[in-house]
Amino acid sequence: MAEKTLQRNASDPPAIGFEGHVQSIGDRTIVRFPDDASARLPSRGQVAVKAVLTVKAAPNGHAFDAVVEPDGMRGHWLEVGKKLLKALTLGDGDTVSIEVEPTKDWPEPDIPADFQAALADAPDITEEWKSITPMARWEWVRWINATKNAETRKRRVEVSISKLRSGKRRPCCFDLAACTDPDLSKSGKLVDTV
Repeated sequence: MAEKTLQRNASDPPAIGFEGHVQSIGDRTIVRFPDDASARLPSRGQVAVKAVLTVKAAPNGHAFDAVVEPDGMRGHWLEVGKKLLKALTLGDGDTVSIEVEPTKDWPEPDIPADFQAALADAPDITEEWKSITPMARWEWVRWINATKNAETRKRRVEVSISKLRSGKRRPCCFDLAACTDPDLSKSGKLVDTV
């Protein structure tokens, strides 16, 4: 079987390739981007990418679409999902080769159950929700998910519905370059261990 690589057109920006190390933080597994690879991404915030992850034991590579997350320190990280970890038998500290190509084709975000319920209870904004870009939907979900406090989260879901109802297409007033995953960050920065 031939090694998987990114399908590219001559007009595409160059792919970004690097070696990184698998790192466990709590029950999550990530790979941090080296500074030079992160600097080549088009944004300090989230970036949609087409990616290929390769390990020596499985040199054919695994292609997938992903959203690279900011680390709050002008860098980025990529989550390695449980299926990929299992398929490649990856563990903490293992070296992987990654090639990413930024894309304008954002995958749809996973909508958390509480926000899904709120959207279902607000049929008047269904068309507004559908009309915003997948990138904007990622921002709403990211803003809602950026807290562990149940009351704050509940309020953010309510505010999201209210803002969408008033025609707002994106949440405001949060740092898009911060690490907003509350399980992996502290004060907007990706932590080393949790």
